[in-house]
Amino acid sequence: MTHYSKLAAAFAPHEDLAAALLPHAFAADDGSHDGAHLIRVWKNAARIHAEEGGDARRLAAAVLLHDCVSVEKNSPLRAQASRLAAEKATAILEGLGWDAVETAAVAHAILTHSFSANIPPETTEAKILQDADRLDAIGMVGAARCFYIAGRMGSGLYDPLDPLAEARDLDDKAFAIDHFETKLFRLADGFKTAAGRRLATEREKRLRDVLAMMLDEI
Repeated sequence: MTHYSKLAAAFAPHEDLAAALLPHAFAADDGSHDGAHLIRVWKNAARIHAEEGGDARRLAAAVLLHDCVSVEKNSPLRAQASRLAAEKATAILEGLGWDAVETAAVAHAILTHSFSANIPPETTEAKILQDADRLDAIGMVGAARCFYIAGRMGSGLYDPLDPLAEARDLDDKAFAIDHFETKLFRLADGFKTAAGRRLATEREKRLRDVLAMMLDEI
């Protein structure tokens, strides 16, 4: 059994779809946008879908391919990442025989999931994907991913002289915890589904607890 086949089991009842899409789904060298991230986003999406409805197959495809083009956080192309992923996903699904309507629906969900793209999601599946992906950016896992990405970018954990940026401008390219204020704490207000908003409230509290514990130790 291949690595992708093992991962595919986590996307039940869409294991066959996952097995076909996972080889195209993520870059092997990015631990913040890897197979584990896709599984977590799928769990979030399935939880929201159970309350909000929508087409589960389209949603699964959108989850699996939403990060299929890897663009580093500090790349000038970052705001284009979801568009590039949507275009690649379209070609992949067309190659698997998906019709134009379904392919377009998946592409829309992928295009609009990104915070950087700032394009409103219009369908139930798109709203669920955006919420599910953003849930993975807050909470305990969100904090871990923030610090992981900061390490990839060569950033420091915090400014030792002014960790909360009380007398300086926030700079999340230089300091990891600045990203909590510049982006992560802003995410909870933008959730599109009732189920997503409820889960986001819980996750944001955990994220704030992480920051409070960190500040207590420094």
